Amino acid sequence: MFLSVFDIFKIGIGPSSSHTMGPMVAAARFLDDLRGGDKIPGAGDLFGLRASLHGSLAFTGKGHATDRAVILGLCGLKPDTLDPDRVEEIEAEVRSTGFVRPEGLPALRFDPDKDLVFDYGPPLPGHANGLILSACDRQGNTYHREVYYSIGGGFVVTETELQRSAGGAGAGKQHPVPYPFSTAAEMLRMGRASGKTIAQMKRANEEVVYGSELNARLDRVWEVMESCIERGLTQEGILPGGLKVKRRAKAIHAQLQSERGLNLTQPHQANDWMSVYAMAVNEENAAGGRVVTSPTNGAAGVVPAVARYYLDHCVGAHREGIRDLLLVAAAIGGLIKHNASISGAEVGCQGEVGSAAAMAAAGLCAVLGGSNAQVENAAEIALEHHLGMTCDPAAGLVQVPCIERNALGAIKAVSAASLSLRSDGTHFMPLDNCITVMRETGRDMHVKYKETSQGGIAVNLPEC
Repeated sequence: MFLSVFDIFKIGIGPSSSHTMGPMVAAARFLDDLRGGDKIPGAGDLFGLRASLHGSLAFTGKGHATDRAVILGLCGLKPDTLDPDRVEEIEAEVRSTGFVRPEGLPALRFDPDKDLVFDYGPPLPGHANGLILSACDRQGNTYHREVYYSIGGGFVVTETELQRSAGGAGAGKQHPVPYPFSTAAEMLRMGRASGKTIAQMKRANEEVVYGSELNARLDRVWEVMESCIERGLTQEGILPGGLKVKRRAKAIHAQLQSERGLNLTQPHQANDWMSVYAMAVNEENAAGGRVVTSPTNGAAGVVPAVARYYLDHCVGAHREGIRDLLLVAAAIGGLIKHNASISGAEVGCQGEVGSAAAMAAAGLCAVLGGSNAQVENAAEIALEHHLGMTCDPAAGLVQVPCIERNALGAIKAVSAASLSLRSDGTHFMPLDNCITVMRETGRDMHVKYKETSQGGIAVNLPEC
C-alpha cells in the first residue's frame, strides 16, 4: 500500500477538503471527460451542465460552500491553483450570466439556481458524500453522466472506481516501493528488518515517485502551512457564514507576544502558543483561504501547529526536521485512511482531528528522537483519546466547534508525543487495533453526528 505524502498533504482552499476541494476535483475530472468528447456519443451537441448533491454534501453543503465549489470546478478551476481572492468574483459572474466557460470547451449553460440541486433524500449508496454531474444537449437530453464520491481529504473516486476498490482492486495507480507497509505492525517489522526509521522508509518510498524533487515539494507544503499560520495571525473580523464567529488568533497572539520574557508567566502558556497556531490556520480555512489538508481541511490546523511549536519552542529544532515530521505524519495518516477513514461524514471527527492528532504526535515524537516503537505509541495515544468524537458543525460551517477542536488536538498530540518519549515504546493497545476501533465506532455512530448538522452541538446552540 502506498499513499504519498502529497496525497495526505494537498494544497487547496477552505473551508472543507471533502465538501469544497472534493467537488471541485470531481468537476475538473468531469470536464476532462467532456474534452475527450469524441469518445462520448452526441458530444458535439453539448450545451449545458447539471449537478446534484447528496447525503452530507447536501445537508451541510451551504455551510461548506459546496455549491460554490461546484461552480468553480465547472469553470475549470482547481483547488491547488485557484486564487482565493477571485472566488467571489467568479461565482458572481456565473450566477449573473448562467454560463461557465471552461478552457477547451464551448460556453456551457449552468444556472446554479436551476441546475444545481441539493437532494435531501437518502444518500447515494457508495458514500455519505455523493454528487452526480451530467451534460445535456439543447433539448435537455442527458448524454454523459457520472457519479462521484468525495471520500475525505480531497480524495475523489467515481462510482466505478469505488466498486473496483471494494472488490480488492485499487482505484489509483500503485507504485512499487521498497517499504509497502499497510499496517503499523508491518511498518515496525520492516523498520526492525532494515534498521531504518519510519521517516527513512517513507522517504525511500517517496523517492521512487519524486526522486530529487522530494525535498523541494516537502518544503513547498511547509511553506504554505507556515504562510497560512502567519496570515491567520494578522487577520481580524467576523468569519463568513452567518454565525458571526469572531477571529481570535490575532488578539491571542498579541497577548502572548506581550508576555514574552516576563518572569510571571504560567507554565501552561506553551499550550496557548500551540492553540493560537492551530486557530490561525482554521480561521483561515473557515474564511476560504489557502490551506493544506492535514489530512483534511477541517483538521488542517493540528499538524502545522505542532510543527510550528517544534520550530519555535523545542530544544534542538531545525527546519530540516520539518521534512521528517511531514513524512512520518503522512505515513500514519496513510495507515488510518487505508484501514479506516479520514472522512467526518463517514466516521465523525475522530477521523479528522483524531487522525491529525495521531499524525502530529508521531511526527513530533520522531523528530525529537523517538524510536519507531515510540512513534507508533505516540500515534496510538493521540488517536485513542479522540475515539468517539462526533462531527457536528453548527450551521454546516467549519467554525464551531472545529476551530477550537484543532487547538485541543494539537495539545493532545504534543502530550502524546511527550508521554511516549518517556516510555520504552511498549503499550497495551497497538495502533492497528485503535484504528480498527475508530472504524467500528464510526460505523455504529448515528448519522446525525456525521457531518449532517442534525445533532450534537449543531442543534444545541443558544437562542440568539
